[in-house]
Amino acid sequence: QVQLVESGGGLVQPGGSLRLSCAASGTILSIYVMGWYRQAPGKQRELVATITSDGSTDSVDSVKGRFTISRNNAWKTVYLQMNSLKPEDTAVYYCYARMATVAGNRDYWGQGTQVTVSL
Repeated sequence: QVQLVESGGGLVQPGGSLRLSCAASGTILSIYVMGWYRQAPGKQRELVATITSDGSTDSVDSVKGRFTISRNNAWKTVYLQMNSLKPEDTAVYYCYARMATVAGNRDYWGQGTQVTVSL
């Protein structure tokens, strides 16, 4: 069974840092794209950052210069280093991956991890 498991969320003060991790497991033939989305209360889920298998990255303007996405292909893991956190970064963060599996090319999601930025 293919799954994504996230870790690293929590409570942090404004200006602080957190690092999210997401590991893919199961019978995976290839990982094309990995990334992070977030959903704040009462808002739609939005893209935060993505990274392709060759290391190309993209991110939403609101996190540029503060968040860094990276991946370890050998470990099938993606990371999101979040610095200079703001209260508006508070959300549930979801790991995402488009992968080739025995079931074909599919999108997979993690269960979500809460990030709360508050005094």
